[in-house]
Amino acid sequence: MSTPGPVSEFQRLHWKEGAARAAAIDSITTEEPLEIRLRGQSIAVTMRTPGHDAELAAGFLFSENILKDRSEILEIAHCPDTPVTARGNIINVFTPTGFNFDASQLSRHFFTSSSCGVCGRSAIEEIQRSHSPLGNDTLQVQAETLIKLPPKLKQAQTTFSKTGGLHAAGLFNPSGDLIVSREDIGRHNAVDKVLGHAFLNEIKLNNTLLLVSGRVSFEIIQKALVGRIPFIAAISAPSSLAIQSAEENGQTLVAFLREHSLNLYTGPHRLT
Repeated sequence: MSTPGPVSEFQRLHWKEGAARAAAIDSITTEEPLEIRLRGQSIAVTMRTPGHDAELAAGFLFSENILKDRSEILEIAHCPDTPVTARGNIINVFTPTGFNFDASQLSRHFFTSSSCGVCGRSAIEEIQRSHSPLGNDTLQVQAETLIKLPPKLKQAQTTFSKTGGLHAAGLFNPSGDLIVSREDIGRHNAVDKVLGHAFLNEIKLNNTLLLVSGRVSFEIIQKALVGRIPFIAAISAPSSLAIQSAEENGQTLVAFLREHSLNLYTGPHRLT
């Protein structure tokens, strides 16, 4: 069995009033579990869309404060010695011999779904203890630049164009150029894939903007804080805790980003 892909095909019947039922093949977003292992030890199971699994694993471990530097990763690979039914759905992160991690962090055995973040974790206090609020950076983004970003992100959503069922996250520079975009059935997974790409390629994020295609929750704000991303924008709505967290973290938060308008909630000094 090969590694699952981001798109699956299913037969369906279409019904329309006054017309005969019509059979067709639909392209559907794939949802599969991914078990993330660190040195062979199971850390988390997340429901995700297959693709960029190494980035997802790296981004998850980075945003959960387990990995802090690119040098802590030797290799990331899917486990070959797994049952056929799990082939491509178990990935292992290999670290250097001298790498030390807090074993107590691993006792939580995270489970994440495609619709929410890590269930049952006291993330706010934990992340904020380890990552101080952002300082007085010089990032400036023009409103005219910001409103042009959603079409750029949509253009990069190749799987969404086939299925209509994926979230996206994208990193942009202050001029509005797309650095990287990733898709996933889970909003948080899409962000972790973007963070993982930056982590593995040692891209500094303190002068970037994170755009998400859906709503923005506090978990996304906290993941951005770990990456030291000062500016977060969402095409959909923010949650109350996302606004509070962004304010406390010194981050700029924009939501309801539209072709001719936007709502600015925190950090007005970065929007010109």
